[in-house]
Amino acid sequence: MFSGLYVALVTPFTAKGELNEAKLRELVRFHISAGTDGLVPCGTTGENAVLVGREERERVIRIVAEEAAGKLKVVAGAGTNSTSETIRNVQRLEQLGVDGALVITPYYNKPTQAGLLAHFRAVAAESSVPIVMYNVPGRTGVNMLPETVAELAAEDRIVAIKEASGDLEQASWIVRRCGETLTLISGDDALTYPMLCIGGRGVISVVANVVPADMGAMIRAQQAGDQATARSLHLRLLPLVQALFLETNPMPVKEALNQLGWDVGPPRLPLVAMGSQTAARLREALRAYGLEPVEVSGVRERN
Repeated sequence: MFSGLYVALVTPFTAKGELNEAKLRELVRFHISAGTDGLVPCGTTGENAVLVGREERERVIRIVAEEAAGKLKVVAGAGTNSTSETIRNVQRLEQLGVDGALVITPYYNKPTQAGLLAHFRAVAAESSVPIVMYNVPGRTGVNMLPETVAELAAEDRIVAIKEASGDLEQASWIVRRCGETLTLISGDDALTYPMLCIGGRGVISVVANVVPADMGAMIRAQQAGDQATARSLHLRLLPLVQALFLETNPMPVKEALNQLGWDVGPPRLPLVAMGSQTAARLREALRAYGLEPVEVSGVRERN
């Protein structure tokens, strides 16, 4: 159901920190023209944690869904560390016109595997849209194990997992335990090619905010059995991927887009603009990739 290239879409802000609706629509149109398969607004890269309440979050989702309607799929971030709040978010998504919900493992609470099972089963029971589970222990403090994933794969509404543990052995066990009953989606740009090799079906990508055509070409090449091309594209992308994680995501990807003239604005506090030294390293990585960055004005922290 959800495979190929999905972009973890940034949320553009104005210089005053307000939602930039016009730029958001422009970004969606850019990805339509680039051949992107789907967009994921209001995830980690979309700064979901600092969007102002349900109203602003739903505004972002509605705009993306309107622009994408009939052209690409939309899987919107809906997970929180409260099961009841996650259920309320998921229940609104069908009305907002999206195709699926991205539901992160509850953060801060640090539930056990039994708690994760209960959480996702409760959400799935109340959802009218397909669910992509999101395992990112580096952000949440809890790792959803393959045996837990396999149990949840039996739920009708749970169709995929965005696996961002960084552990290829764990991803391999998910494929072995779940087979065709659950779609494995990479949550790490640097591991997308290896995950495709073990049975993954796509990625929810940060780097594709910048170079969607190349990431899409890598996935299509691998799916077509052209491993030489897929491997070559993976290795070419690798330094750029590394540069986009020099600081906390989405600080670098917003910096990159600003350097490339997209004017997506700064991240919201508590995240800040990249430091001058890392921003310079990112600029060099963009140039080395063949892109043409411009000067970006604004205050930077010292580093």
